[in-house]
Amino acid sequence: MKIDDIYYLSFEALRDRKVRSALTILMVVVGSSLMVALNGLTAGFGVFIEKQFSNLASNVLTLTNSGGGGNFGGGGGGGGVVISAGGQPQSSGTIVNFNAAVVTKVKTLPLVNDVIPTYQGRVTLESQGKSRGVSVFAIAPEKLTTIAPTIQYKEGAELKANDPTGMVVADLIANPEGQPTPFLVVGQTVKASYSFTDPYTGEDKQESRSFIIRGIMAQTGNPNIDRAIIISPEIANSLLHKNGRYDSLMVVVPSPDDVSTVQDEIRVIYGNGVGISTPQAVLQARQQFTSGFSSFILAIALVALVVGAVGIVTTLYTSVTERIREIGTIKAIGALNKDILLIFISEASIIGVMGATLGLVFGIATGSLLTGAFSFGPRPGGGQDISPVYLPTDLLYVWGLSVGLSLLAGIYPAWKASRLEPIVALRRD
Repeated sequence: MKIDDIYYLSFEALRDRKVRSALTILMVVVGSSLMVALNGLTAGFGVFIEKQFSNLASNVLTLTNSGGGGNFGGGGGGGGVVISAGGQPQSSGTIVNFNAAVVTKVKTLPLVNDVIPTYQGRVTLESQGKSRGVSVFAIAPEKLTTIAPTIQYKEGAELKANDPTGMVVADLIANPEGQPTPFLVVGQTVKASYSFTDPYTGEDKQESRSFIIRGIMAQTGNPNIDRAIIISPEIANSLLHKNGRYDSLMVVVPSPDDVSTVQDEIRVIYGNGVGISTPQAVLQARQQFTSGFSSFILAIALVALVVGAVGIVTTLYTSVTERIREIGTIKAIGALNKDILLIFISEASIIGVMGATLGLVFGIATGSLLTGAFSFGPRPGGGQDISPVYLPTDLLYVWGLSVGLSLLAGIYPAWKASRLEPIVALRRD
């Protein structure tokens, strides 16, 4: 039999069983569309992570206090070992309190260009009868671009070096999501209050100070900045009662290639008394999470595709049972075993090709719908900018896998049909 005759008979057989064929094709569509959508979202998330990483200073290490006043802690510089004048810890493995001596010691390392101390904490901002708790990130204004090279201001300008009343705020703080009016605007006066417990009397106290909003920062991708207010370190030291004990040190090295070397040198000096994080480590952790999560989700999609393949087996096997007399008639007029085999294989291929092709279309549409449903797209006030990315290689892989599984599923029913003897088939009621 000619190949066009084989496909004609296969198509007619599927058309005669419209509902069953449509449901079988739908199974393939569901599995392949899920794989396309999830592949697209995974690739999009990978692009997003790379974009975020490019916004960070890849040549900067962040040293944090391993205990006591960690990131955004209120008290700052909690218990731990006292550093000697030479900047050395008194005992191995103890917590290091960051002070001027530590800054000087780290600066003496061969590959260190600069050490930027920061204070962190939480205060309550009061503005126009409203108040909200926010994070403080205090850094020398001229050093801000070192740790956030792509920083831009939606309104106003950067903080000046000697501005004791100046404050710049993240856009997410100035324009809270879901609020019709801004919480803060440039030029506005705002009161910042810090609550603490007096270490000598045990009384709860509050320190307050007024600031003027100088600028509103756009999203940078740096978590220390994107949800914080920026004030000068001198003012933060007084307002937050830090007593000269820093919460973190930003260590600047010549290039990203020097990060691991400096990290090892710092670890030799201070052991586990400091926490050390780098943009590369953050990126690697995010990539590992993304890879594991996507593998799990894609496994679910593959199960759906396998279910579709089982549906093909069921459909074609049922079709063989129903068409035994038809198969006997075709064989009686000269069709060979391979012709019958090809007829049923071609039915499986038609199901696979139609299901896989429709799956690509619906998968791309599903990815876009999921992006909108979970608010991955751009939002007013600066939201996450994650869009699905559909790579041609991924689409081709899903299409080939869907068609391949469909063909594989059709082999047994096709072989079963080809082995029927004409006389036995014609005698079947």
